[in-house]
Amino acid sequence: MSSAPFQVMKFGGSSVGSPRRLRQVIELISKHAKQGPLAVVVSAMGDTTDWLIEAAGLATQGDLEGAQTVVARIAHLAKTNAAALAPARSTALAARVDTLLAPLQQLLQGISLTRECSAPSRDRVLSFGELVSATLLAELLTASGTEATFRDARQLLVTDDRFGAARVDVARTRERLQTAVTGWRTSVPVIPGFIAATPDGRTTTLGRNGSDYTAALVAQGIDATEVTVWTDVLGLHTADPDIVTDAYPVAHLTHAEGLELAAVGVRMLHPRTMIPLIESGTSLRIRNTMHPDHPGTLIDAIGSRDGQRPTCIATREELALLGIEVRKLSDQFQLGERVLAALREADVTVWLSAQSSNGQSIAVVIPRPDVLRAQGALENELAQELARHEVEPLAIREPVTLLSLVAEAMGHGVNVAGRFFSALGAVGVNVRASAQGASSRSISCVVDAADTAIAVRTTHAAFNLAHQQVSLFLLGRGTVGGQLLAQLRAQQALLKDKHGIALRVVGITDSRRALFDAAGLPLEGLEERLSRVAPVDAATRTLVPLLDELRRQPVPILVDCTAASGIESLYSEAFRRGIHVVGANKKPLALPWNDREALLAEARRHHVAYHYETTVASSLPVIDTLANLVRTGDAVRLITASLSGSLGFICNELTAGVPLSVAVRTAKERGFTEPDPREDLSGTDVARKALILARELGLPLSLSDVALEPFVPAEAQAGTSVDAFLHGLKSLDADYADRVTRSRKAGTVLRYLARIDPSKVGTGSPVIRVGPVAVEAGQPAADLRGSESFVSFTTTRHSDFPLTVRGAGAGGAVTASGVLADILRISQTLRGR
Repeated sequence: MSSAPFQVMKFGGSSVGSPRRLRQVIELISKHAKQGPLAVVVSAMGDTTDWLIEAAGLATQGDLEGAQTVVARIAHLAKTNAAALAPARSTALAARVDTLLAPLQQLLQGISLTRECSAPSRDRVLSFGELVSATLLAELLTASGTEATFRDARQLLVTDDRFGAARVDVARTRERLQTAVTGWRTSVPVIPGFIAATPDGRTTTLGRNGSDYTAALVAQGIDATEVTVWTDVLGLHTADPDIVTDAYPVAHLTHAEGLELAAVGVRMLHPRTMIPLIESGTSLRIRNTMHPDHPGTLIDAIGSRDGQRPTCIATREELALLGIEVRKLSDQFQLGERVLAALREADVTVWLSAQSSNGQSIAVVIPRPDVLRAQGALENELAQELARHEVEPLAIREPVTLLSLVAEAMGHGVNVAGRFFSALGAVGVNVRASAQGASSRSISCVVDAADTAIAVRTTHAAFNLAHQQVSLFLLGRGTVGGQLLAQLRAQQALLKDKHGIALRVVGITDSRRALFDAAGLPLEGLEERLSRVAPVDAATRTLVPLLDELRRQPVPILVDCTAASGIESLYSEAFRRGIHVVGANKKPLALPWNDREALLAEARRHHVAYHYETTVASSLPVIDTLANLVRTGDAVRLITASLSGSLGFICNELTAGVPLSVAVRTAKERGFTEPDPREDLSGTDVARKALILARELGLPLSLSDVALEPFVPAEAQAGTSVDAFLHGLKSLDADYADRVTRSRKAGTVLRYLARIDPSKVGTGSPVIRVGPVAVEAGQPAADLRGSESFVSFTTTRHSDFPLTVRGAGAGGAVTASGVLADILRISQTLRGR
């Protein structure tokens, strides 16, 4: 007889809930039974436990027929599974199921007569799921050639009489297991999980994760080396895969890490399961029944030796945050002690408690269903203090989520807590309470339930991924939007591999259509796919519901590549949802001063970024340069700028002898102008840009304050369509040719410039002037080529030699590159490098 140590395998309900999965379980047990002694713990099949709870409820209501219908459903599942795996014995096994469930029928009949289901009766009802499952599995194993025997857990595990969540007498349980194990080496014992019995033989249940606890107790009692929990996932993941698509199984954890994860609510683990394993030094392995070749997650005393081991992000949802604050604290008050004692007396689970250093306030996190009971207990405990107004009324915030970061190596690194809270703050997630244990293996905080997904994804990316995920919602697929998509296609892989930034487009919209997919939209053929979407009337369409989807994605950014009016309301909705905005649209920044300030304040209030570098000179760093001058205390005395690449191109074409009508049409065809060239030729576009720059200096000016002279007279711009306007420009060709000739003779060059002079404030003279100017040769604006733009800053520090920014100032590709730069700026700020 082999003296090799036992291993324990536990199979959950999903693993034995269907013929296909049950067959896999039998194959796994048969394979491992040949390799050494094995004990098996099994849960109830499929949803049987839920059905038993339903049957008990119906019987309590006096509905015996309904309860019996549920029992028939349980019997049908068991018989179907048995018949599929052992068709030759289907009749005998079906009769065995009926025999096993006959006492349940009688028990439910008694409950229906008394209309009362006591805690002991409820435990007896629930026990039938595991009893049927374990009995059938033993029979099916034997039929398949692996000798197996049903072993009743009620004869092995001894508990007190706290029905529903019984406490185990470990010493007496070990004594019974040590006696029983001598007969287990010749036949695989199949033990029902979840159930046990009092010393006098009354059936009890072990509560949540009861079958895992059974397996741990059996392993401890028979000195097994390892417990394998077979389930329907590949192991313990770095985060909930339903929330984080990039979550992956953790290969190796310590017992202490497992206990921490159990303590913060990871569903696969429970503190009661971990404690027997820690005490006996037994390893726990979590594996997938349908993928038996995958190693899963190993939890043992050693853990991983990898210094770069992953970090687990755990969540516990459906909680409430209770806050209590003392108005006047005395040494005798002992607020925290009294609060926790009152909750313990009321049988309320406390998932987190955080107390101020002076004891003035305490916050506790509890399950939402316990709020009323907890409120009553605390108000009763503090009744006198409340009556004397020494304590603030109880503050309740629900629903909230407990978010925890767990890693053995966390205490050995610096700034872990800083990275944790910084990542949350960067995406606008408010932390309502926080706590860190002395072990430094975990840190937890409380966030609003609505922020759960974004909080989990953000912290998971900050600690586990080699790249920062960024989610883009693109407004506009025109010249700039189309070029941005092209650049994303070209740069996506490089940005991820070389810079650690994973950009993905989750949404795209034009004036009448929208596409959104939280998993990310394929970039190839995206514009064509959008064009196939059924259009919606622009007046009735709202993008706000899509913003609600966007806010749940990692690092959400709304990217505005339109020239649409009224878009500022969508910006505000985005800011309120913690969504960053990158805009190439000048109109929100040219709103009346108070409206513009309110928009920027909204972004600051919600701790999100609003970048708009491309609104002035495409990809040129004009706004950033000006901001740096102002931030460092330099005084800007004068700004002179050629802010329209399109008008710069047209001026150069005119100088080369090209007719005005041809020059304008060419500029439009090359994407240098706005969709309607009159925006450029009227000077309105330059006026907006100049206004944006002036406002960056803190000057509360409006468009009406700009002294504007159009490049083309206003009367020439009248017309019903862009084509009609372009055709009508031919009548001005001769005039502009003559103007260029006269300018050349005078030794000057025609340019369209903006001039911002802060010294004019309060003088009655215009601070901003925009219009055509004859520039003398040798001046910076005179030798601009093509669609170049330039901005010259004359400041206190740059007085003799003005600081000049110069480069391409128009074109879809250039503007798109500036938009992409703003996106990357946000991404790199959040990534911390």
